[in-house]
Amino acid sequence: MAERYIAFDVETPNRANDRMSAIGVAVVENGLVVEEFSTLVNPEAGFDWFNIQLTGITPEAAEQAPAFPELWQTLRPIFSSGLLVAHNAPFDMGVLAKCLRDYDIPWRRWADYACTVQMGRRRYPNLPNHRLDTLCAYLDIPLDHHRAGSDSRACAELLIDYMDHGLDPEQFRRHFKMV
Repeated sequence: MAERYIAFDVETPNRANDRMSAIGVAVVENGLVVEEFSTLVNPEAGFDWFNIQLTGITPEAAEQAPAFPELWQTLRPIFSSGLLVAHNAPFDMGVLAKCLRDYDIPWRRWADYACTVQMGRRRYPNLPNHRLDTLCAYLDIPLDHHRAGSDSRACAELLIDYMDHGLDPEQFRRHFKMV
């Protein structure tokens, strides 16, 4: 059973969803957020108007940020230290896998993860939906939606709520093919 959870969220610059324009990480240990990290990412790719409107991240804002390979030096030890957790995790896992692939960065063939959407459906089945903003409003968790640092912190807080109410993240563990 994992005792360390790595809640993360990525924002993307365009509809290809194969690059990051921001990433946020919130590490949970013993029911508490013990570490947080967030940064813009230079996607080294074009931006779509929709993504700029959604995230507020412009090409100009991201151009001086580190690119993914540089960030991976910081992220790799964190991501390797516990169970990855994300809200709508297949999306975030997919972006991570594509970045690793496209930059030819070896990591793992498979990575385990848990999804707070799936956990939320089990814990709060009567909500109208299980979007991050809906769950955060219901549980009074602060959220500046589509800001990676805020989204990852909110995901961590959801995870803590679920565990406090008896849900075991191990029951939601899945495997994602990274290569």
